Amino acid sequence: MTLTDGPALTEERVRPDLDGVPETLLWTLWNRACEARRPDSVLRDPMAVRLVEALDYPFEERLGRPSPLFAQTQGLRSLCFDRSIANYVARRPAATVVALGEGLETSFWRVDNGRLSWLSVDLPDGAALRERLLPAHERHRVLARSATDLSWLDEIEDPGRGVIVTAQGLMMYLRPPEVREIIAACAQRLPGGVLVLDSMPRWVTRLSRQGRVRIGQLDIPAMHWSMAPDERPKLHSAHPGVAEVRALTMPPGRGPVGRLIQHQHRIPVYRSISPAVTLVRFR
Repeated sequence: MTLTDGPALTEERVRPDLDGVPETLLWTLWNRACEARRPDSVLRDPMAVRLVEALDYPFEERLGRPSPLFAQTQGLRSLCFDRSIANYVARRPAATVVALGEGLETSFWRVDNGRLSWLSVDLPDGAALRERLLPAHERHRVLARSATDLSWLDEIEDPGRGVIVTAQGLMMYLRPPEVREIIAACAQRLPGGVLVLDSMPRWVTRLSRQGRVRIGQLDIPAMHWSMAPDERPKLHSAHPGVAEVRALTMPPGRGPVGRLIQHQHRIPVYRSISPAVTLVRFR
């Protein structure tokens, strides 16, 4: 892997001052970077590797040694979101991508077609870290705002060109009414758009509320929203403008574990206990 690929990052090492939900962005970055370092990686992401090197943070001490399962799962999840974006902008090349709770994801540099616009929405601490570490770009903006503050919809410059909203690793930390409000607002304001989100199974959110989900020395904050596979149709009730709700299949992975990750939503014994990615399309 050539770590000089892509735009330059900051030359100084940055110490992130994060806790609670914002700190979880470092765990997803760590797993993505660990996967990207592999010669047989499922996700090409040299910028994630450089971000880890640019941060003054004890990743292994704080988050534990990289797990091949978590790393590949994170890589495939990011790739699933990338492909959803690419499929949408293939039809609407000048569309706007709104990435809610984006953290230090680097999808823009993986899927940019030279025409799309990108709006990254994150809490102030995460937004400030993103602006400090990642290179500026004329078609990439960072908005320091909670995803539940729906005024981010007003920042979309030309909705008529198409809009795809992503919520990767976000919705589970919101309350159920907040999730429905976001879906309803998108359906109301973004006709012809789509929302791609991921969800956690009920057993994970329940344990998190009991303070029993820990990764290394990181206590995962309480999760409030979950969705069982057979509950997907309920998302239609968020707004009449919801035209379609469907599961997305993970891209093919590496080895037997990769195949299991790809098809977990089709296997009853696994789909009720595994994370899932869902696409919501608006009329």
